Amino acid sequence: MPKQRITKEMVVNAAFSLARAQGMAAVTVKALAQSLGCSVQPIYSYCESMEGLRKAVAEKARAFVQEAIAQAVDPQDLFRSTGQAYVRLAREEPHLFQLYLFQPRDQVASLADLYARETNPAVPAKIAADLGISSEAAQALHLHLLIYTIGIGTIFSVTSPGIPQEEIFQQQEEAYQAFLHHCLGGTQP
Repeated sequence: MPKQRITKEMVVNAAFSLARAQGMAAVTVKALAQSLGCSVQPIYSYCESMEGLRKAVAEKARAFVQEAIAQAVDPQDLFRSTGQAYVRLAREEPHLFQLYLFQPRDQVASLADLYARETNPAVPAKIAADLGISSEAAQALHLHLLIYTIGIGTIFSVTSPGIPQEEIFQQQEEAYQAFLHHCLGGTQP
């Protein structure tokens, strides 16, 4: 019987599966070889470095998170459903959520850079239309909630046994109302 040919894609997929189940710390050459049923040699031949493999897995995690959020969003309640989708993902896929959050983001020197990199440019227009606010206010509101949701999602993904989801959603709603009030010209949240 001929030996199975190990490809770079197989190595990245195996690393992604390990990271998803156990966290990125579990992704070792030995664990990958065991997962793929091969010696460590093919792993070394496709991975110039573990850093390169980590980057490939982080990009795969980024695509996974973006797709999962896109599928979970309710277009009739875009704003709330997006925040709730992040929290649900933090609970269901804590290792991928952490990998997504903690991957380096090059060329980000301001919150505006982060916002431009991490969001869909059509979202502020949709928020503005849905809420009857200016696009500037919608973008400010979206940025506030993006920062808040990432923070609360991070807390949610690392707590054990876990904060009840309803408590997190209530906290998100309170933050949303405070940020909305602020963006509409009210006092500081």
